[in-house]
Amino acid sequence: MLLVLARDLPGDLVRILRRNSDYENWTYLKAMKRSTNLLICILLASTAFFARGQVVPTATAHQPTLTAGGFGSMFQPDYAGNGIAQTSPNRLYGIGGYVDVKISRWVGAEAEGRWLRFNEYLGINEDTYLIGPKVPIHTYKGLTPYGKFLIGLGSGSFLNGHSTVLAYGGGVDYRLSKKFTLRAFDFEYQQWLLTPTLYPYGGSVGIGYKIF
Repeated sequence: MLLVLARDLPGDLVRILRRNSDYENWTYLKAMKRSTNLLICILLASTAFFARGQVVPTATAHQPTLTAGGFGSMFQPDYAGNGIAQTSPNRLYGIGGYVDVKISRWVGAEAEGRWLRFNEYLGINEDTYLIGPKVPIHTYKGLTPYGKFLIGLGSGSFLNGHSTVLAYGGGVDYRLSKKFTLRAFDFEYQQWLLTPTLYPYGGSVGIGYKIF
């Protein structure tokens, strides 16, 4: 009986290690999502704090604002299988959501989630959860061009885990009314820190609602 146990022990250890690995991946993803939610809450709390501290408003003062919205995206995933970075024959399509906080003229931030799950090539898809600074450049006749730099987490059907993602981008928002803003165009050039490094890029169009 001792011989049987000794023979079976390595297989049990392998199964235990696999379960531990799956658990670690799950807990890592859960922790990252919690961190993203926490950062969004911090942004909301910061905006509320600065809004409450604006005790002497003037005609030219920049009031803090909070806008939430959704968008549709088209991206080149920069991956078509075989473990190498290469242009995919299919563009990925998907949906996403964002929270945009503007504290002052030059201080703002954005958090976004994007799920590219349509028009897949060989079942390849990509999801991202990003957050970072957003800087509005100038507003003219309702048009506000902006630049942004985001960092966060990326996942895909081709990954056994997750990747750190950097995103460099910008776009133009157009104010439709006091409450609604058209995200006329938003472009992102991403850098997935993998081996090999992937460089997906694409654009989005959406609409946002100003909460305050």
